[in-house]
Amino acid sequence: MDRIWAPWRTQYLSDVSKQKGCLFCRIGKARNNSEDRVFLRSKHCYAVLNKYPYNNGHALIVPYRHVSDLAKFSEEARRDFFDLLNEVKALLDDVLHPEGYNIGMNMGHAAGAGVPKHIHMHIVPRWIGDVNFMPVVTQTKVISQSLDELYKALIRADKARRKG
Repeated sequence: MDRIWAPWRTQYLSDVSKQKGCLFCRIGKARNNSEDRVFLRSKHCYAVLNKYPYNNGHALIVPYRHVSDLAKFSEEARRDFFDLLNEVKALLDDVLHPEGYNIGMNMGHAAGAGVPKHIHMHIVPRWIGDVNFMPVVTQTKVISQSLDELYKALIRADKARRKG
């Protein structure tokens, strides 16, 4: 059996477990976009850069409503969730030009969800050759761009897209 190790997730899981209340509810209500790196908001959801990314540009699509399952979404909220995913993908295409994506959800603690009671979708840009020896040999993941730099680039790209 092959195993994929992600030791850098330990810090993320430790940080989440120390917080009181739901991390995603706090970010959704806070409206301090730059501090939390929320780069898009819609009626039912927001998009935020992952603080501990698997790869450059790793973002999350998160509903404002605290739900654990897609079945608990209204049709309008579900459509908004997936429409925002398409907007995020378009922005990441414009800014990072990835060659592919991993997109998915971990629903429930047993599935590996770091915040199991608040559903969210991961969108992870990928490039051919982006997995190299660093994580295997040194247990270190190299992320080529700072979150602040990427956040600013996404905001600029979103403004440019809206202007037309």
